[in-house]
Amino acid sequence: MLALSRCVAFPFRSPIQPPSPLENPHHRPSKPTKATTMPPKGKAAPKPKGTEATKPPSVSTSAPVAPPSTTTTTTTTSAPSPGPSTVSERSQQRFDESRPYEAAREKSGLSSLAPAEQVAWISSQLARSSAARARLGPKAQRELWRHVNEASLPIRAPKTKPSSGSWGKDRAGQYIGGYTAARFDDRAAKRISLTALEIASRAFKHTRERARKGLLDPLSREPVVLAENETDQEKNRRRQMAALRRELYGQTMGQFEQDPEWDDVVPIPQDEPEMALAAIAYPASYAEAISYLRAVMQKKEYSPRCLRLTEHIISMNPAHYTVWLYRASNIFAMKLPIPDEIEWLNGVALEHLKNYQIWHHRHLLVDNYYPSIADDAEKVSQFAASERAFLAAILAQDTKNYHVWSYRSYLVGKLGTWGADELAAIEAMIADDVRNNSAWSHRFFLVFSNPAHTTPGTAATDPDPAVPRDIVDREVQYAMDKTYLAPQNQSPWNYLRGVLAKGGRRLASVEPFAAEFVAGLGEVDEAELVRSTHALDLLAEIYAEKGEREKADLALRRLAEKWDRIRVGYWEWRRKCLDVAG
Repeated sequence: MLALSRCVAFPFRSPIQPPSPLENPHHRPSKPTKATTMPPKGKAAPKPKGTEATKPPSVSTSAPVAPPSTTTTTTTTSAPSPGPSTVSERSQQRFDESRPYEAAREKSGLSSLAPAEQVAWISSQLARSSAARARLGPKAQRELWRHVNEASLPIRAPKTKPSSGSWGKDRAGQYIGGYTAARFDDRAAKRISLTALEIASRAFKHTRERARKGLLDPLSREPVVLAENETDQEKNRRRQMAALRRELYGQTMGQFEQDPEWDDVVPIPQDEPEMALAAIAYPASYAEAISYLRAVMQKKEYSPRCLRLTEHIISMNPAHYTVWLYRASNIFAMKLPIPDEIEWLNGVALEHLKNYQIWHHRHLLVDNYYPSIADDAEKVSQFAASERAFLAAILAQDTKNYHVWSYRSYLVGKLGTWGADELAAIEAMIADDVRNNSAWSHRFFLVFSNPAHTTPGTAATDPDPAVPRDIVDREVQYAMDKTYLAPQNQSPWNYLRGVLAKGGRRLASVEPFAAEFVAGLGEVDEAELVRSTHALDLLAEIYAEKGEREKADLALRRLAEKWDRIRVGYWEWRRKCLDVAG
């Protein structure tokens, strides 16, 4: 023990590593009063007059104690130093406070300290080292702890000195050590909240798995049951977890990852090859949904949740044809009501007017639904009326939507609605816009493809003897009447040509009508009047049909020279065709 008592004069190296900075964080050790002289051995040092001498501790041969001090102390008042502004500075302050005299000892050695400081440093080192204390006897240990308590020496300290990079960075790349204490505490509280939520979420999964397996509760010996509100609580819990992960770490938690209903599905992400020249940059929400779609399609799962998944993906990308096909498979596999699906589809179609996949899906639905109502004329009529009303609504936004007209032709053929209702609907559209070429084309389809009075398989431009004469007369007159409304509108002129071809009639049969729109052909400019270039074009064909080549050439030449000069090349080509035909 003599060697320990001599440590006052020689540096003492403790083998102990400093403990955690979170222990005793706010303690500031008081420095022992410096001794200026050593008292005579075995004799107490006299107390100076007017001063308060430091009481010397009892000396033991087994433990170092502080020598008596004769230094006169004077009290000075100084302004308190400002506290640390960041957690990094606070950590450094705690580190320094837990090691009194350490900086001076490291700089100049233990011998540079005053005797009382040396004893304080050695005592704190012994207090921290269980191995060193084990070499002391019981009495020496009591003396050691008495001195530690009287001097308020720190006995625990951080293990490592704080470094500039030890705190790390947050999701925004900001150094966490630069946080204020309040901000750091707030972040720590959020991390604790996230951990608690994750523990509760794992407990929910465990309970749900036990409920699925029908296991018994170890306490009640009753089957484990998952309450209805627990799933809703878990959804809310995961939303909170997603918000905290995004705020703390910048991590995103997808919609399906937050939903406990999808926990049993292992998503299959897009397999993009490395260094792909044209890798598709999917949004995170879309990529997640597609990865779950691949998984359920691979398992060939048909369920309500898969139907909701397709609806979610369609809302993001209505042109994804694979999703539409999979949705149709779900509808048919679960035998869901087709009218309900059509009602949902109507809203999607009104939002995406030019989407082909929507109308193909509608085709599939009608093909599947029609056999169930084919024997009930009333249901067929009601379904046709509802479809007609929807088509009118969507055509009101885009009267020439090709997908809609194509579907309408298919629907007429599928349901057999060739009658007066459909024809009246088309007449109303033509009356509203006589230039609606799509409506004219659909009328021609209705009249000359009706299996009730046409020959199946006949081409559109071929004569069809099966068409009644009165129908041909009716359509010729209809075209003429509409032509008067807008003579320069090409639609009724083309319709008239088609009706004459179907009826097997010559173009010359309408020569007087076409001539009404042309006057003074070939005369001086003031006398020549052409109200419709389409009428003059028709007259050129009529003259050629009758063999009157000069009159046909004149009509085509005037079209090229004056009345339709933008297509002069076309009219010159037609004139050359007259020479070949002649």
